[in-house]
Amino acid sequence: MRFCFFSKIKILPLLLIISFSTFAQNPHKKVLFIGNSYTYVNDLPQLLHDLAASAGDTIEFDSSTPGGYTFQLHCSNATTLSKIKAQPWDFVILQAQSQEPSFDPAQVQTDTYPYARQLCDSIKANNTCSEVVFYMTWGRKNGDASNCAAYPPVCTYLGMQSRLRQSYLEMADSNKATCAPVGMAWKNVRDQYPNINLYQGDESHPLLEGSYLAACVFYATLFQKTPLGATYTAGLDTATAHALQSTAAVTVLDSMNLWRIKANYPKPLFTINLTSPFNFQFANNSMQSTAYTWNFGDGSSSTLANPTHTYANAGTYTVTLTASNACSTDSLKQIINTASFGIKNNDLEEEALAYPNPGTGIFYLKPGLHAIKALEIINSSGQLILKQNTIASPLIDLRNFPEGLYYLKVLTTDGKSRSYKIVRGE
Repeated sequence: MRFCFFSKIKILPLLLIISFSTFAQNPHKKVLFIGNSYTYVNDLPQLLHDLAASAGDTIEFDSSTPGGYTFQLHCSNATTLSKIKAQPWDFVILQAQSQEPSFDPAQVQTDTYPYARQLCDSIKANNTCSEVVFYMTWGRKNGDASNCAAYPPVCTYLGMQSRLRQSYLEMADSNKATCAPVGMAWKNVRDQYPNINLYQGDESHPLLEGSYLAACVFYATLFQKTPLGATYTAGLDTATAHALQSTAAVTVLDSMNLWRIKANYPKPLFTINLTSPFNFQFANNSMQSTAYTWNFGDGSSSTLANPTHTYANAGTYTVTLTASNACSTDSLKQIINTASFGIKNNDLEEEALAYPNPGTGIFYLKPGLHAIKALEIINSSGQLILKQNTIASPLIDLRNFPEGLYYLKVLTTDGKSRSYKIVRGE
């Protein structure tokens, strides 16, 4: 590690203490914290455990957090490396030395990024499905006076916070990892609740309020659930705890894509096209996925990427696509009504093609811009009741069909399909 020589920015020594947390029982998420005093002060892992438990979730955790440690030091620390290999962690949280990521970008490129990558590689080598979470920390209360002359952007809190944000997002992006935006939640509390003090007297380490805020951010990040309403407050008064919970929830859950939360998880996406009555083409647009299972809602299924399916009867069906990769599975559901699918109001022509409409059973086709090649009449249950592949007469006779709503679909010589509603009344 390089310290301050000439214009080189220096790192201030912090408390040299190693803290190891015990494992919780009956884990739901297995979490390893790798960091320093910003993690062990107020026992952040235990705060997260207790917060999650009060919200009905459980975690098993351990930590390696020697005071003042950088990523470079962790890369050669036997305890850290041993803990990485201890089990297949669900999440490994990486917190850099509190000043280092705010330094000049060229220095961060040399002193921080390579070791972040090295730790990520070690984590993935132990378990390819472990999710790395970078712990974005916060700027000093009034900026980093010790490094202000060497790198003016850190002279103020806002300048330092901006650099921390940039560096942590770059580390998350370049390592295909997640970012827990504790530092941005910290800024939001400073902006919205100036009476809540988050800093100890050194203007660096967190008070209990700051650590509780971090725990709320991690809960939202790891579980993708709001901490708002969790009964565990770590002894803080209700109003303060509520403000910190709310700020964490908004910061994380309103910008999940920005923080790359679940970016490596399967994302099932699909569109549905009606190719003929009751026959559907399913277009798979899923991301981060390698295998697919379709349930069409009528007892039928498929493992094809882009299947077609024909329903035997009119009705409403729930179509479920389950997308998977080597590490996770997710599902997406869409409800379709075979009676009206593909004939939405905003897809219908403004002016009805047939008149009179409503009519008593006899409808006449209006002359259009293009000749009509074929037509279909579909009832409100989705049944095809009339089909004409050639148009011999401009007359449509629905007198033998009951009153109600029908859909007239026409194919014109310009190759377009148009849909219209017609109503058969008395």
